[in-house]
Amino acid sequence: MGELQEFWASHGHDLLLHDPGGSGECLVRRGELIAPASDLDPVLDRYRRWVDDVQHDDELLLARVRLRGAERDRCVDLAREAGVAANHVHFGCSIMYGMPVMWGTGADAQAGPALPEPPSRQWDPPVVVGVLDTGCDPHPWFQDRPWFEAVPEVLDADGDAGQDRQAGHGTFVSGVVLQHAPGAVIRARRVLSSLGFTDDCTVATGLRSLRRSAEARGERIGVVVLTAGCHTADDECPPILREELRNWPDTVVVAAAGNHAQTRPFWPAALPSVVAVAATGADGAVAGFSNSGPWVDAAAPGVDVASSFVRMTPGGDRRFGYARWSGTSFAAPQVAAAAANALRDGLNPNEARDLARRHYPFER
Repeated sequence: MGELQEFWASHGHDLLLHDPGGSGECLVRRGELIAPASDLDPVLDRYRRWVDDVQHDDELLLARVRLRGAERDRCVDLAREAGVAANHVHFGCSIMYGMPVMWGTGADAQAGPALPEPPSRQWDPPVVVGVLDTGCDPHPWFQDRPWFEAVPEVLDADGDAGQDRQAGHGTFVSGVVLQHAPGAVIRARRVLSSLGFTDDCTVATGLRSLRRSAEARGERIGVVVLTAGCHTADDECPPILREELRNWPDTVVVAAAGNHAQTRPFWPAALPSVVAVAATGADGAVAGFSNSGPWVDAAAPGVDVASSFVRMTPGGDRRFGYARWSGTSFAAPQVAAAAANALRDGLNPNEARDLARRHYPFER
């Protein structure tokens, strides 16, 4: 985590590594506290002399309190003392086994074949899969489908004229869903940066946005895929995520278990209501990089997964093709697709969740 903190700090992101090397090691937004609106006044009364700014989120009924001075480095301890929370940093497959290897298509073909496009199907009634990731580009697999709404990838957020490490991640994950559930409707939300991280507030806001958009459309979100997660100082789920996910009782929520080769809970995957997915290799065994533990519910292939991808060209344009990538981020959408297929077949969310677990069992 220290290496990741240094990498992200080099791009201007102010993150704090709490308890480095200890049992409570986690990354947080330096100097930020997340307080329910109902608890804000006691927090301000207690820490007012250190408060630099307060931002209110009236829909989530939360406030983001920013501290100043040396207390910024004590934000995790101050949050605990006040009964509120720090703003945890989530990793989006940042510790990766392998990196994407571009495959060319058509006149630009390189080594390796292009993948066949998933069949164009429309399920009736539709099954909607929400994908919270880096976005979803208008790859040929998606652009002509009637439900598609582009959420363009940010390919070079740091302006170094090169593709960012996680750019294309959401397009890839959406492609995995479509390969295994070709009739699903995919609704993408960009919550994960192209540098590979996000935080509690951003994920909760993305979930809320997805939920509100579905309500406005008259849609029901059948499945949600979350590909990033975090550790916390007390190994408890960040309250803001736990509370938002309570608003999804009729949705199968699937999350990547993480790629740190640990058994420590990874949130929100470790929530009992969430299907936590580990990655397996070609031999069917849990991959060496994959998290595991009693909180993991399922395991799916996660090594050298192939899917849709977008690459930034030297001139700054976009080129669509295919990639191979490894990680629990690419195992999770396969389990999500199994749940989507079960919903299409008429199963209720609890039955679909159980079927997906049985289809991709995690051998403890």
